Amino acid sequence: MKLFTPYTFSRSGKISNNRIALAPMTNTQSNDDGTLGEDEFRFLTRRAREGFGMIFTCASHVSADGQGWRGELGIFDDMHIEGLSRLSNGIHGYGSLGIIQIFHGGARSPESLTGKQPWSASAHTMTISKDSTVVREATEEDIEKAIEAFVAAARRAYESGFDGVELHGAHGYLLHQFISTFTNHRTDQWGGSFENRIRLIRTILKKIKSLLPSSFMTGVRLSPEDKLSFKGIDFDESLELAGILADDGADFIHVSPWDAFKKPDKYADGEKTIIEYFRERVPAEVPVMTAGKIWSRTDAEKILSLGSDFAVIGKAALGIPDWPKKAEAENFIPQMPPYTINHLRDADLGDAFIKYMGGWKGFVIEE
Repeated sequence: MKLFTPYTFSRSGKISNNRIALAPMTNTQSNDDGTLGEDEFRFLTRRAREGFGMIFTCASHVSADGQGWRGELGIFDDMHIEGLSRLSNGIHGYGSLGIIQIFHGGARSPESLTGKQPWSASAHTMTISKDSTVVREATEEDIEKAIEAFVAAARRAYESGFDGVELHGAHGYLLHQFISTFTNHRTDQWGGSFENRIRLIRTILKKIKSLLPSSFMTGVRLSPEDKLSFKGIDFDESLELAGILADDGADFIHVSPWDAFKKPDKYADGEKTIIEYFRERVPAEVPVMTAGKIWSRTDAEKILSLGSDFAVIGKAALGIPDWPKKAEAENFIPQMPPYTINHLRDADLGDAFIKYMGGWKGFVIEE
């Protein structure tokens, strides 16, 4: 029953009621100016009410030029604090911890949204599906402003009453773009060597930790290896980075392999799963969290047995908002997709979120 036992974060003293976290998921439910939308509020607080020990928000952009999609929750201006405070109070009202995932889209911040050409570590053409975007190289001023924006966003999260932030260093966004050898070809202090490519994420983490109380958590989400079109991530470097970030003060390391149970591609013939490698590399006092294809209680217990301290539930939490309560039964069999539109509405997904999930093959059906 380890899944349902409390967890105390040693560096902050924060306590989660269980080892079950709601994954940060794009949901397009907030307002055009980044302020909290009612559908987003209902979606997140419903999961807190239903027993998720930790609630991660969707990725929230730290600057106006870092927006990745429409309906995205913002944290780039003090005008967002009122809604974020309401959200943190709503989450805490049900006894859950609240974490805001903060990010900058970098190359994945389309000009159609920001009004500006996207920028990244190096100039390149980013192609996702059939869409190609010409991306300019970051100036030193761009980088310094981004660092300041991440730190300011963390301050807003703290002032809003959240328990912490998660730096989104995964899935091809700005911090990932600096880590990646595929998108970072710089020859200055921000690129080239592994030490230089990880400088940006380390600098942001250390600045936040130095400015805010130790009770406020700062964790990091990492992609352990290449996935889809997001290339340039070496598995051994990811392990090394996780250990370095833990030494720098990270309160948790959140691994996003898309499949929580897989072996690393680099060592596919070996015995160990990705999560076992990370658990061995990260100091014991720093929790490791894992997301990806966790549907049943058996799945969640297995990922904990492999060394993860939390099971991070994503798609299953969309159609099964009371997943933690249902999983208390040993014979729990999760309802798998496809889900009807009415089912998802009853699960407190707004129409914009349902439309977005309609892009995932086999997830949404009319009736």
